[in-house]
Amino acid sequence: MLSQPMLTLHEVADLLKVKESTVRAWIHDESLRAVKFGRDWRVAKKDLEAFVNSRANRPPEADEGTG
Repeated sequence: MLSQPMLTLHEVADLLKVKESTVRAWIHDESLRAVKFGRDWRVAKKDLEAFVNSRANRPPEADEGTG
């Protein structure tokens, strides 16, 4: 069962401030994991987070809250 609703291409594009065609290209080249329902694609939030994290220029800090 889904714990959170999945995001539409429009929502993903809006969150990342890119065009929907860019999101479609990421899905097409299998960079971004997505599920197709009929003619529409949906992206799980955890998959979007993994996609963004995989493109970061450095790994996340182990203890970001301390210091």
